[in-house]
Amino acid sequence: MARFIVVPQWQGSSSSRAMRLIDGALAIAGDLPRTATTILEVPTEAGEDLGSGVRRFSSLTRIAELVSRAVADGDGPAVVVGGDCGVALPSLAALDTSDVTVLWLDAHADLQTPATSPSGAFHGMVVRALLGDAPAGLALDPPLPASRVLLAGTREFDAEEEDFAPASGITLLGPDALADPEAVVEAVAATGASRVYIHVDLDVLDPGLISGVSHPVPFGATVEQVVGTIRAVRARLPLAGATLTEFSPTEPEVAVDDLGTILRIVGALA
Repeated sequence: MARFIVVPQWQGSSSSRAMRLIDGALAIAGDLPRTATTILEVPTEAGEDLGSGVRRFSSLTRIAELVSRAVADGDGPAVVVGGDCGVALPSLAALDTSDVTVLWLDAHADLQTPATSPSGAFHGMVVRALLGDAPAGLALDPPLPASRVLLAGTREFDAEEEDFAPASGITLLGPDALADPEAVVEAVAATGASRVYIHVDLDVLDPGLISGVSHPVPFGATVEQVVGTIRAVRARLPLAGATLTEFSPTEPEVAVDDLGTILRIVGALA
């Protein structure tokens, strides 16, 4: 049975609805098997940047230690449920990533750095942090080579990201690529890795299919495409771990409207 680690982290978000990420994480937790689910107690304070260029850096690094410890302490792959997508960094930091490729399903590229980010929010920097381009404490060490990172379903790049991404060595798979799961499988397999880590940011979905995301981008994937891609990749390579993030319902009471969609994706990951 899969194990789930729920991390109601909001501190990495730039959204005015950041605190709703707590509601989103806990709503998902309510539908997960209790005996296989751990809910981490996340510090409530915003935290300080401590000169890092990352907003709320002090809280983010404290939470990162909690997440890494929880992932490392259990047996088998963990599905980490956020919260903002910054929780993927410590989840990967707890693993031996020497043979791991990361498939990052997200509407946004998340390739900012503290020097380029207009907001200073870590959720826009996470993929860059996986490459080691982040302050100590929020940078993967050792970093992943760009050749083992694939962005899929991504359709919004800031100007700095548009310059960086094509030259970085990262594989870029737009929304249309998810219509052909086998093409994604081949791209993952071509990296030469023997395991895969799958990250799902819920805004990879088309906004017409999910309301509880704070940064929707038009022309996204269908649920069937995301689920089909996850299943096809998992059929080829063992899962090293996974994250599901960025569920921020407008009110706790309306979270149920999106849970059917979200649980289909959870089921594919688990």
